[in-house]
Amino acid sequence: MKRLIPFLSKPAFVPVIRLQGSIGAGPRGLSDAALAPLIDRAFSRGKPAAVALVINSPGGSAVQSSLIAARIRRLADEKKVPVHAFVEDVAASGGYWLACAADRIWVDASSIVGSIGVIFASFGFPELMAKQGVERRVVTAGRSKSFADPFLPQKPEDIDRLRALQTPIHEAFIAHVKARRGARLADADLFNADIWVGQGAADVGLVDGLGHLVPKLKELCGDKMRLVPYGQRRSLAQRMGLHLAEDTLAVIEDRALWSRFGL
Repeated sequence: MKRLIPFLSKPAFVPVIRLQGSIGAGPRGLSDAALAPLIDRAFSRGKPAAVALVINSPGGSAVQSSLIAARIRRLADEKKVPVHAFVEDVAASGGYWLACAADRIWVDASSIVGSIGVIFASFGFPELMAKQGVERRVVTAGRSKSFADPFLPQKPEDIDRLRALQTPIHEAFIAHVKARRGARLADADLFNADIWVGQGAADVGLVDGLGHLVPKLKELCGDKMRLVPYGQRRSLAQRMGLHLAEDTLAVIEDRALWSRFGL
């Protein structure tokens, strides 16, 4: 009824965007393309008192992290809407990149935060292949086409090249954190991929304090504040299990990311 009477004040509402899982362009990952419509609606429908991000992510793609965070900031600045991030189990690596898109970051006492670094991981099988009498035959046009081949012995020059590739990504991550957190950051070395838990993350300025979604937003926006949840929808093909093989590989990769933080 209040909606139909323009001079009656309406209770504040806060769209809640859930960012759950690893970050990447795969069928199960968080990606800018998949999240764009959802984020756009959250900022554009009505006049929200704030937008809340509920984050539970061990990281993933640096590019997708950057694109999603940039979209959130662009809309927040355009609509002049404050953004609050609430970390559940973990906001590490790309997950923390997303959290830094918020104006304030709140965590549980046991939340894992940080891991501001870049990783490349793979396997090598040259000795196993040799024992089995398997010969690797590679013909390339361009010396870099067999770069970091898991079936060939690791080369020092490959390690140097990987580190050269990782450095600008790491620098972009650091620049994003410094730009968003500013003077709140402690003087400690925060950018060597260490992780912090709960209050420890607040002590070094990576987050703003301990706080849970509902009580914190009621404190900030009033007791009558209304939450409006926004979440990704699975496609019909995913719901029917039509991408079983692809989903299985995605689950394996996802579990590998989570296991780095004991989850």
